[in-house]
Amino acid sequence: MPDPVTAPIAHVRLGSNAGQPITRRDGELKVTGQAVYAADNRPQGLLYAVYASAAIARGRVAGMDVAAARAHPGVVEVMTIENVPSLAQDPDAKPTMFSWRLELLTNDRVRYAGQPIAVVIAETIEAATEGARLLAPSYETETPAMTLDAGEHFDAQKSGLAGPPRFVVGDLEAGMAAAAQVTETVVETPLQYHNAMEPHAIVAKWTGDRLEIDTPNQAPHLAAAAVADFFGIPHDNVVLRTPFIGGGFGAKAGLTSPQMLGIMAAKLVDRPVKLTLRRDQMFGPVFHRGATRQTLRLGTDADGKLTALDHHSLSSTSTFDDFLEGAASASQNTYASPAIQTAVSGVRIDTGTPGPMRAPGEASGSAGLEVAMDEAAEAAGLDPLEFRLRNYAETDPASGRPFTSKALRECYAEGARLFGWHGRPLAPRSLRDDHGHLVGWGVGTALFAALLFPAKATATLRRSGKASVETSSIDMGQGAWTALAQLAAEGLGLNAAEIELEGGSNAQSNGGVAGGSAHTASAGSALFAAGQAAVSKLAEIAVADPASPLFGAGNEGVEAREGRLYKIDDPSRAESYVEIMQRAGIETLTGEGTSSRAASAQDMAAYAHGAVFAEVKVDPELFQVRVSRLIGVFAAGRIVNPRLARSQLLGGMIWSVGFALHEEGLHDLRTGRPVGGDLAGYHVPVNADAPMIEAHFVDEDDPHVNPLGIKGVGELGITGSTGAIANAIWHATGHRPRRFPVHIADLLDSA
Repeated sequence: MPDPVTAPIAHVRLGSNAGQPITRRDGELKVTGQAVYAADNRPQGLLYAVYASAAIARGRVAGMDVAAARAHPGVVEVMTIENVPSLAQDPDAKPTMFSWRLELLTNDRVRYAGQPIAVVIAETIEAATEGARLLAPSYETETPAMTLDAGEHFDAQKSGLAGPPRFVVGDLEAGMAAAAQVTETVVETPLQYHNAMEPHAIVAKWTGDRLEIDTPNQAPHLAAAAVADFFGIPHDNVVLRTPFIGGGFGAKAGLTSPQMLGIMAAKLVDRPVKLTLRRDQMFGPVFHRGATRQTLRLGTDADGKLTALDHHSLSSTSTFDDFLEGAASASQNTYASPAIQTAVSGVRIDTGTPGPMRAPGEASGSAGLEVAMDEAAEAAGLDPLEFRLRNYAETDPASGRPFTSKALRECYAEGARLFGWHGRPLAPRSLRDDHGHLVGWGVGTALFAALLFPAKATATLRRSGKASVETSSIDMGQGAWTALAQLAAEGLGLNAAEIELEGGSNAQSNGGVAGGSAHTASAGSALFAAGQAAVSKLAEIAVADPASPLFGAGNEGVEAREGRLYKIDDPSRAESYVEIMQRAGIETLTGEGTSSRAASAQDMAAYAHGAVFAEVKVDPELFQVRVSRLIGVFAAGRIVNPRLARSQLLGGMIWSVGFALHEEGLHDLRTGRPVGGDLAGYHVPVNADAPMIEAHFVDEDDPHVNPLGIKGVGELGITGSTGAIANAIWHATGHRPRRFPVHIADLLDSA
């Protein structure tokens, strides 16, 4: 295993081209222990930091035994409100799109349980841990508000990452008045906490006013710039490395308080400092999915077509910031209705601030929408799939714009065929298996925006016939570097085995954000364009060289493949990159590229779609629920690597099993402290919970969404799937789930 101090950022070599299901070559580095994560780095003179977590949710720190902590052997310093380094920018400032207010020891207030209240810095992790224990803080405690009903309600000014808090198209009240029937559904979703395999960590080293950081981050250029602004130093003075991330899901999209405190601790002691979170510290300062209470009213006519759709979400946030889960926005773009109204309002409770968590807004909102759609289908006496087809949106319901592409009908048809939906009885409790278990079938619609972030990349051809490409791409375990190298190879006209990809740092070109299911489209488009630019320079040399068989062909008359340039109308006229560069005496040729939307997409709506079919089996006496089958069919434009894309969809669908049946952030209502702040108490699906699960694609050519026709899949799989499971539970039991996760007690009460 290489020394983590001197290990390179990343050089990933791959072995095929775009469209092929090649395996992840970074997997070998991971299973052999050669992949270097942030916490693996050990610069010379490294100290270890542990922060003390507030044991109350609301009040103030009355005192701490700082002297006892400092006196412990191995402790170097204790950072408190008395000696914390000053900042050039207010911790309440939000310098980037992924910034929220930070707790950086500016006062003695406690705003949530788990808030950092002091940092102990020591020669060993053990000494720092014991020093933090010796602080023994005392508190002046106030009664916390921990539920949607107990907190302060307010009108939202914005809705998380989902845009304006209120949206209206058409005349809602007229649509409701014209309806043959109106159904009202109230659905609650819980707090959910980020628990990736790799907790947050940081290694920070100051050299004068220059700063080196090793930390998992999904947007290294944004984060490094924010750090520089907080400390009042030039942006170029910060180098942030984040080559491998053990799961991000939005939690690592922005800076968190512990990461900033690690940097401040290093500045205080003028030595490198490492700060890593314990598992219980994931339940507070590093974002979570806020709780929601969603109220949906659906008006339908006698033919089962929507006349109006009203979706309101009450979403929780912290007492000191305003990120809201934009759940209601899920109803803006999914089903056709002449009148749609969505609104989000907030409630302040004593938790840390929520933030982006896989499919923010859409995951919670689609769960509520799909349950409401099923209830409306039942009231109309229609099969749930037929009801969705009757309300199929040919154009974007919110804007009226055409879609860049939409193959959702094909997803419904293929999913129903694979699942065996035909012949499903309408009435609940109509199916049983051979063991007497109640069986239910449900369906849900998956939808996620096809986003594109600004990104840049550089590609360099070498006289050896190989190439290197670079952009600040992030691999969170989804196989990004594999797919991105495939796209770079396609742009360069080379085999991916001949591509060296460098990424994972703000030292490279800005590859945008690894989030919003947009990383492959954004960084991949830039890499492809950079490769094309390098090849264009090579072609200019060849077609102007009388010694070349391509002389006089013109750039547009030449194409690149497999390391050679060919004359399009006469393939016998060709030569290799190596030959061209050797004859010209050139060692390297470099091209630059950026991501871009196709011009035709400016007045179109871009989304990926899918249909998910779920089967559950329920014990008729104990009412234990098992998801026995989950089949999804998705349309997501061009699939760069089917193996990796399918893996992402399966991961989202399995997450939906946890959303529907397991995952729930619970707090002691008296103290506000998390209950079960570990992976034993905070339940997520394990292998025994994973059903027979399949993810399939339908072909979808999208010439508008971006030059490569790529849509993301990282978040698509969780949307629609939770609702499909809930609808299957209703079909099995006759109980309509009103809150997630679905508890056995809920089903027993309805029996």
